[in-house]
Amino acid sequence: MRRALVRAPGPRLAEGLVTHIARSDSVDAERAVAQWLAYRAVLEHAGFALTEVAPSPEHPDSVFVEDVLVAVDDLVVVTAPGARERRPEVDDARVAARALGLETVELAEGHRGEQDEPPRLDGGDVLAVGRTLYVGVGGRTTLSGARALGRLVSDLGRSVQSVPVSRTLHLKSQVTALPDGTIVGYPPLVDDTTRWAPFLEVPEPEGAHVVVLDEQTVLMSDAAPRTADLFARRGLEVVVVDVSEFVKLEGCVTCLSVRLHPFD
Repeated sequence: MRRALVRAPGPRLAEGLVTHIARSDSVDAERAVAQWLAYRAVLEHAGFALTEVAPSPEHPDSVFVEDVLVAVDDLVVVTAPGARERRPEVDDARVAARALGLETVELAEGHRGEQDEPPRLDGGDVLAVGRTLYVGVGGRTTLSGARALGRLVSDLGRSVQSVPVSRTLHLKSQVTALPDGTIVGYPPLVDDTTRWAPFLEVPEPEGAHVVVLDEQTVLMSDAAPRTADLFARRGLEVVVVDVSEFVKLEGCVTCLSVRLHPFD
């Protein structure tokens, strides 16, 4: 069974952290709830059984549940978010993952005591393509966090490759992958487009963010119609949703859920 974890946005959403964009004074918490409900409805229609992590109204960024859990096969890694304010978000997410009967480990369990930096990892910095997990380092995620993740997933036949991230909050703010493994990105926001092969340039920033629903279907923002047309011409079915309130907080379609057993 395909599952996904989601977490409802709270009333303090507008207070969420921003790093690479100007803070918006127009975040509408009620509209965000409506957008989140439409997003989860798409996942359910695509066949995902949803588990809701308990809301955390005191943590404005908690709706971005992808950052606190990394799912690889039946293993769920509880991360150590790079922003101190977000670290308590892992607690209820851990409970939800364990309730699903999944093997749950802490990122720190893969740490070997490097002296230069603590192991920090945001799930938004982890992009799975085939058997490789690309991990963006330089923002919220540290090199020791990437190494710790690599040790935890090595027995699953997965490898970790670190890539630099400086232009955006997370790696998946820059690039994501289509079902066939093609990396998509908006070049002005990608640290190094030559790092990715094959790489498909998209014409809109929001076009760089896709969630794979199945081998022929992707979910993306409705703010990138030219990119949606580009994907459709490649034979993909494209489902679009409005996530504009979350974009104001550096969010996108990927960070609103943790998908288990992805198509890779």
